[in-house]
Amino acid sequence: QVQLVESGGGSVQAGGALRLSCVYSKYTSYTGCVGWFRQAPGKEREGVASICSGGANTYYADSVKGRFTISQDNAKNTVYLQMNSLKPEDTAMYYCAARVGITAPPLRPYPYDYWGQGTQVTVSS
Repeated sequence: QVQLVESGGGSVQAGGALRLSCVYSKYTSYTGCVGWFRQAPGKEREGVASICSGGANTYYADSVKGRFTISQDNAKNTVYLQMNSLKPEDTAMYYCAARVGITAPPLRPYPYDYWGQGTQVTVSS
């Protein structure tokens, strides 16, 4: 059973930074994608960033380009999301997800098969 465990969320002021971590187990990243998604109350879950083929390719939502960076440490089975210049609109529960295959759009929640429990990010103005 693939497992994903997120950490690193918290509360920061606008302009601050956080780094989220996602440790995965029993998952081979070279043939799939690991993505970060977020969901704010009353809103749909949206893709934030994704890293595919063991780190060969990265994808970002327009709303976070230039502020967030996704990276992967294959030796540690960990994917990171460095979030800089945070804005109040970045407030959400952030989820890490993994899937097999790289042909589907990388920032859509489907068809990610495995999900972590989420970590809360709160940005105050």
